[in-house]
Amino acid sequence: MKQKRIRDYGIIVGRMEPGKENKITDVPGVLVGHTTIKNKENCTGVTVILPGSDNAFEKKYTAASYVHNGFGKSCGLIQIDELGTLETPIALTNTLNVGLVWDALAEFVIRQCEKDGIPVKSLNPVVGECNDSQINQIQKRAVKGEHVWDAIRRAEIDFEEGDAGAGAGTLCYGLKGGIGSASRILEIGGKNYTIGVLVQSNFGATADFVLNGIPAGAKILEQKKEAEKTGEEISVSQTDKGSIMTILATDLPVSARQLKRIIRRTAVGIARTGAYTGHGSGEVMIGFTTANRVPSDQKETLITQTIVGESFLNLAFQAAAEASHEAILNSMACAKKTSGLDGKIYNSLADFLPDLI
Repeated sequence: MKQKRIRDYGIIVGRMEPGKENKITDVPGVLVGHTTIKNKENCTGVTVILPGSDNAFEKKYTAASYVHNGFGKSCGLIQIDELGTLETPIALTNTLNVGLVWDALAEFVIRQCEKDGIPVKSLNPVVGECNDSQINQIQKRAVKGEHVWDAIRRAEIDFEEGDAGAGAGTLCYGLKGGIGSASRILEIGGKNYTIGVLVQSNFGATADFVLNGIPAGAKILEQKKEAEKTGEEISVSQTDKGSIMTILATDLPVSARQLKRIIRRTAVGIARTGAYTGHGSGEVMIGFTTANRVPSDQKETLITQTIVGESFLNLAFQAAAEASHEAILNSMACAKKTSGLDGKIYNSLADFLPDLI
């Protein structure tokens, strides 16, 4: 059954046109896979973003990362910043599973390189996280190596959003959060390019939530007061904490420095939903381009890349802001009502639509 996304409620984010799927996988070659774990103790999982079908270690992707607020436990960002390349898939999971997922990603790339006859003496798996401990028994560290491998095998273009994979146990503005995605098409020099964004949303105080320019969080709080009169409970968040991982993919030929400029604009999309980046919220952005691949065996003295002129980047900035904004709303609209460990029920944004608009 097709999921109902934010556009299906008549809410159009921004002015730019989305890609065919309106997901990060509109960037040619990019795939996304989930493994979701739901049982009596755990509601968590792993999401893997594959930048392409070939060996990323052999032919690396130009990449960048940016830490807007560093309350997080991601792996692999230091080397991305230093070398400007990505050499593995990107995995997202919960805070206490970062090490286990890192290990599985390392094993995946090592086996892939053994098959391709490529020696591996060092490796930089990239793993991001959000803390899902309000819904998930995080200490159990339920995500294992086989779940990562399963997510890789399941990777596809039209992937599930909402409470799937790494988004199974996350919250956003006191409602159910999760995985969300969106894309934008931009024309530069007579050629079309795509910018796609995927988020793992787990941040925001309810009172700050803005939807379609309307203070939706305030309306939800009003509904909470009315519901309490009849004994009904609507769970909300009082503080902006919890984190958001933002992954940006593009086929635009840019340098690592330019890519960092682009991914920083995803913070604009986050802010447009009402967040101010609270102390306890980690905002981490990772981006890569499928153009300008970098060979691992650099036999040539000089490597030539084609990059977009700086003055043409405004469209990319706008695309990053719009796609991240819509991806967050999709993560909330597609998520289902979920019970927390304390018995609280965390509503989906869909439970309040279309009354909020």
